Amino acid sequence: MKLHDLMPNEGAKKEPKRKGHGISAGQGKTSGRGTKGLGARAGSGGHLYRQGGNLPFFRRLPFMRGEGFTPPARVEFNEVNLDQLAAFEKGSVITPEVLAQAKLLHKPGNPVAVLGRGDLKVALTVQVHRVTKSAKAKIEAAGGKIELIA
Repeated sequence: MKLHDLMPNEGAKKEPKRKGHGISAGQGKTSGRGTKGLGARAGSGGHLYRQGGNLPFFRRLPFMRGEGFTPPARVEFNEVNLDQLAAFEKGSVITPEVLAQAKLLHKPGNPVAVLGRGDLKVALTVQVHRVTKSAKAKIEAAGGKIELIA
């Protein structure tokens, strides 16, 4: 086989439609553009997102410019790390109310999640809404236990 023997696969190459070559070509006269109007003109079509006088889609969306979109039903958690819990005494029960009294919660009305940063040396009973795997392992390794609140 030589270079001059190489051919593309059957059907891989397709001739483009030759528009504007008379009525017998099937794309004559208006060449598939209809008659008059914005779509019939050469070099037209407006800019991207143009909607012909309607309020543009990106301006209809329900958020302030540049701020991103915040889902209205999103649950926001108070995040507490293990190094913050290390200050409590051995055997104490940690609840969202106790954490709120200790000023460890940003918004006391929101649910609490315990994250795994830091180490825990004392055994605590932690009653919170959510716990990460690493935090759970460290609390149980220190002799404490987790009670999830629904």
